[in-house]
Amino acid sequence: MATSERSDQALPTTDSNLRAEVERLSVETQHLHQAVVSHAVVDQGIGVLTVVGQIASEDGFAMLREVSQHTNIKLSAVAEHILKHAQGATLPDILLAELRAALARHATSRPAGP
Repeated sequence: MATSERSDQALPTTDSNLRAEVERLSVETQHLHQAVVSHAVVDQGIGVLTVVGQIASEDGFAMLREVSQHTNIKLSAVAEHILKHAQGATLPDILLAELRAALARHATSRPAGP
């Protein structure tokens, strides 16, 4: 059973304390929801890279991470661009160049073809 950060503190009893706790929990819920969505987008982006680049999923994640770091674009935003590109959108030039460089670095780990 998971415990909250506040388990060792007294429960709020006044209206203002209850409102503050509801607001805190609402913000926490929003952050958790965004984290779940972001994780799904990143996983899908890794999937696209593994199929298109014919690389292992670990290399797909490494590519995403490298491109994110080299372009200063959030990992989930890079993954979102890749997903849109897989559906026909154009990749920004900076992402395209970094993806090509990352794929070249990870090309040696491509599985042998049939």
